[in-house]
Amino acid sequence: MTTARRSWAPIGLLSYPTLMLGVFFLIPFGIMFATSFFERDPIAFYRPAFVFDQYARLATSLFIDHLLFSLYLAVFVSVISIGLAFPFTYLLTRMRLRTQTLWLVFVLSVLSLSEVIVGFSWSMLLSRTAGLSNVLVWLGILEEAVAWAPSFGAVVVGYLYLTLPYTVLILYPPLSRIDPELTEAARTLGASPLRAFFNVVIPSTRTPIIASMILVFVFTLGVFLIPNLLGRPRHWTLSVLITDQAVYQSNPPFAAALAVFLLATSAALILITLWLSRRKRVATT
Repeated sequence: MTTARRSWAPIGLLSYPTLMLGVFFLIPFGIMFATSFFERDPIAFYRPAFVFDQYARLATSLFIDHLLFSLYLAVFVSVISIGLAFPFTYLLTRMRLRTQTLWLVFVLSVLSLSEVIVGFSWSMLLSRTAGLSNVLVWLGILEEAVAWAPSFGAVVVGYLYLTLPYTVLILYPPLSRIDPELTEAARTLGASPLRAFFNVVIPSTRTPIIASMILVFVFTLGVFLIPNLLGRPRHWTLSVLITDQAVYQSNPPFAAALAVFLLATSAALILITLWLSRRKRVATT
């Protein structure tokens, strides 16, 4: 009786997350995938059908340009986020425990802000009327106030404000577990602090770096409000176009096709990244 219960225990533990995955992901994705083949009806929004008209529209240059820009922006933000968060988190793990706790509380407090608050706050800070440029004018650095939004730089700043806390929280556990004696040994062998950082610290945290990059990449593709508020129409990502097609253009089938295509593209890139990292790891070992 006890053996039978033990054999059923793993199945019982896995049934709940499997059920949640099916209810909150597989079923909605199946409905969205089926909707992408429906035919648009100007009177009733859409009607059930099995046509490829919505996917054929993806071959236009407009949506290909927005797709390439979305992927470029996601990769760019991921690289910048890792480049800023990694040295900050590494130095944070070398501070006293009390200082680490205060910084982590600050990082968690940033996560409590919604995307709406972040987007409108940065649009105000980067504006001409009540933005930071007025402070620079008061300090004598600028001659007159300028507007830094909407622009590509404003979009990147808004994304980094959202992604940096997540990157820090992912990198903090593995960096805090690195033995300080490893870098001290490298210094004893004649390595400079910078060389010890690149030859010891970074290789030992390769997996968390890849995981954080994938998280930031996926997160950036799904953000809607930041490019909508801080960017121009040419800075709109596919997530903005999906919302525009579903809500303002009353074309749910084409919005569903865009969402399926974006999900498939991001999943393919993530699988390629994991395959390349695993192949590189096998080659080094």
